[in-house]
Amino acid sequence: MTPRDPDDPDLRRRPHHDPHPGLPVDPDVTEADVATVPGRAFRLLRTRRDILAVIAVGGSLGAAARYGMAQALPHAAGDFPWSTLLTNVAGCFAIGVLMVVVVERLSSSRLVRPFFGTGLLGGFTTFSTYAVDTRALLAAGRPVVAAAYLFGTLVLGLLAVVLALRATERALR
Repeated sequence: MTPRDPDDPDLRRRPHHDPHPGLPVDPDVTEADVATVPGRAFRLLRTRRDILAVIAVGGSLGAAARYGMAQALPHAAGDFPWSTLLTNVAGCFAIGVLMVVVVERLSSSRLVRPFFGTGLLGGFTTFSTYAVDTRALLAAGRPVVAAAYLFGTLVLGLLAVVLALRATERALR
């Protein structure tokens, strides 16, 4: 085995460098998880089919929930997209809660984060629709509303993550 071989058990135990100390980080991520050549990527796909399956199931459920939100709060092109804003901010808040819970309580379960984070919440949040809605507001001649929506969503999403992180950390103490 070479030192960069993803199957090297010593490499699997070595933690990934945390670029943001003080914030929760997934303890399962190691240097071996970042494939550098296609062969390693395909090997990861073969050996982690269970993770891909839970991501697919979670993504399906998240997309169905997003569709429900869009149906509950519809908007015409050029109107303010409340359903997309609420979906993305709620998803950001849930991701903040999830990261603290996964790191502090469920770190031994390797399928929780992929199911909820990548799958469910990845399918629920819709930043591609956010971009389309921004473009629709611009096309409708509402540049001020488009800018408020564009920057407001970013600010509210980031605040939701930070608020969820801090509130969940306090609640779990």
